[in-house]
Amino acid sequence: MKSRSVRVRTVLLGAVLGILVLCDPVIAGTSSDSPVSAHSLSHAQARQPSRRSADVIIYGGTSGGIAAAIQTRRMGKSVILIEPSGHLGGLTTGGLGQTDIGNKAAIGGISREFYRRVRQFYQQADAWRWQAREDYRSIGQSASSPDEETLWTFEPHVAAKIYEQWLRELEIPVVMNQRLDRQTGVALTRSIPWRIVAITMESGETYQGQMFIDATYEGDLLAAAGVHYTVGREANDVYGETLNGVQTQRAIHHQFVPGVDPFVVPGDRSSGLLPFIEAAAPEADGTGDHRVQAYCFRMCMTDHPENRIPWIKPEGYQEQWYELLLRNFEAGERRVPLSIGLMPNRKTDTNNNFGFSTDFIGQNYDYPEASYERREEIVRQHRLYQQGLMWTLANHPRVPEEIRTEVARWGMCRDEFLEGQGWQDQLYIREARRMVGDLVMTQHHCQGREQVEDPVGLAAYTMDSHHVRRHVDVDGFVRNEGDVQVGGFSPYPIGYRAIVPRADQCSNLVVPVCLSASHMAFGSIRMEPVFMVLGQSGATAAVLAIEQAVAVQDVDRDKLRERLVADGTVLEWTKPAAAPASDSAGIDPATLAGTVIDDPRAECVGFETHSTSTPRFVGPSYRHDGNAGKGQQSATFRWQPDVTGRYELRLSYSSHPNRATNVPVSIRHAKGGTAVTVNQQRRPPIDGLAVSLGKFHLDAKQPAEVQITNRGTDGYVIVDAVQWILVDE
Repeated sequence: MKSRSVRVRTVLLGAVLGILVLCDPVIAGTSSDSPVSAHSLSHAQARQPSRRSADVIIYGGTSGGIAAAIQTRRMGKSVILIEPSGHLGGLTTGGLGQTDIGNKAAIGGISREFYRRVRQFYQQADAWRWQAREDYRSIGQSASSPDEETLWTFEPHVAAKIYEQWLRELEIPVVMNQRLDRQTGVALTRSIPWRIVAITMESGETYQGQMFIDATYEGDLLAAAGVHYTVGREANDVYGETLNGVQTQRAIHHQFVPGVDPFVVPGDRSSGLLPFIEAAAPEADGTGDHRVQAYCFRMCMTDHPENRIPWIKPEGYQEQWYELLLRNFEAGERRVPLSIGLMPNRKTDTNNNFGFSTDFIGQNYDYPEASYERREEIVRQHRLYQQGLMWTLANHPRVPEEIRTEVARWGMCRDEFLEGQGWQDQLYIREARRMVGDLVMTQHHCQGREQVEDPVGLAAYTMDSHHVRRHVDVDGFVRNEGDVQVGGFSPYPIGYRAIVPRADQCSNLVVPVCLSASHMAFGSIRMEPVFMVLGQSGATAAVLAIEQAVAVQDVDRDKLRERLVADGTVLEWTKPAAAPASDSAGIDPATLAGTVIDDPRAECVGFETHSTSTPRFVGPSYRHDGNAGKGQQSATFRWQPDVTGRYELRLSYSSHPNRATNVPVSIRHAKGGTAVTVNQQRRPPIDGLAVSLGKFHLDAKQPAEVQITNRGTDGYVIVDAVQWILVDE
């Protein structure tokens, strides 16, 4: 399925190619492998640009492109790596230092080798300039044990140094700041399936190859080559999914505090809406549209006074852009709206969090298809928005003082992204074009209901879509729409046919980044380690296609698998696997013994963030404190028993390495009060779901009470459910 605009563009491109083949007198007299690009010929005559050739041409110096170049060279073929911008390494060198993966055991080959090199770098004493090595501890999904061979958290310049050294070791030619001529810069053969003969840059530089790899985040080469693709969210009925398309009911994460007014003059609809809120109501849930999930910059911040650049009010600052942020605080929000992951040397990988944060929601819809100039404008607007956001959080008098104090102690780093004063050009393009191949990865593959026959790597992350728009709800308040976070499944294989075009389309192109996947499946696959895995697998296939003299669609799958396994790629999940998952990994409270009080029935102060990322849990989701606002958040579960007697109390939570080890729980029962401490990093012993807090006497005339707080805790605090089971009347 494609949005109408994409379908029309593909038809027009095909028509243009046909006209060029039939009508251009120069092209009509050439052989079947001649270019179908009058632009390339006219540039050659007018400017006499250089021509370079290699066995494999890779367009896009992202992490996936670099892995593809390394693999090509290791397999004995020549390669040229072309990066359209001045930044090499994509998000891996662009601030995303806290690696998103879900399960590190799913990652092998060149991708894992990169994280081994990170570990080796930080074993050097001189790698620690701003912090003692023993003072740093990686946490969360990127946590590494002392005896682990890899490290999954790193500074941007370290990732860049590793990539650059690697490319030098293998003597891989890298061409920077060369943008593809997206209109007529791809020379194709006439045959169906067709082949790319050469690609020409805006500068006139031309690169010829036997195989081409599109490793860009945008999918510019695949689009210019006439390969089918889509942009936006498919309707659920396209692939029989349930999580795709418009999502209002599931959009419980990263939301505003209830009651935030969206109008310029509060309560006055005639005054108009504040910036970046859509006037139209959302379509029905599950409806497809053109919207893509929000972009942001992953910020590398520091609190070291000698390395910190204080926040400044940017030129062009517009206070009204942040009015919703200020109203959200005034409505009761007391959390710092940032996800701050700690990196070595007192630095961070800072990401979006909560209702109003670094995601510039709804301001990127035209980016995937936009001109280079328009894309640069979008990047500038995102940077202005985010710089203004940080200044506002640190300085505006309507921001709570404790939040101002916390944000003000951070700043961008003097030793990262030097030309931008700590700010980079690499925007987090979470989603742009997605190829539509003979195999489309969907929600069903993620959740284990469908399996591929030709695996080239594993993905392991939760199906994760950030919000795509802001709108006014039925009560007249502002809401975010589009966020979906559904996990609970094992690592799953990605099929080879998802990284090559359809069999009747381009026969010498591989697409490891903008691969063939639905919006929801792409939300799980779109992680940097996976892009490296797919880059290596795609390059392996490209080299084999050269050696076997076949189209990429016809590569011998047994030979491909044999080489991938030999090179360390993980193709199968052999550890205990989860059963095929539903849309939620939640346990129905009605199936549990005794009386279950789920978190929607708790009285909460804070604990407003819902999640389904980590199984197992009770009901539709669980809550957490965001690892923030310590001592300010509590959840109280009250229950009046019908029968006096002795009850076992169980507490449910989903364990994870980023959880607190010292969660305070107080219990009020018929004989007084009891305080216990729960280590939520440990897997709950009762069915992986709950831990027993003891047995207590309850009186039918006196309510029982269980309260969870985040006072003094050392990680994320989970609030899920309590369970009272009568054991002795």
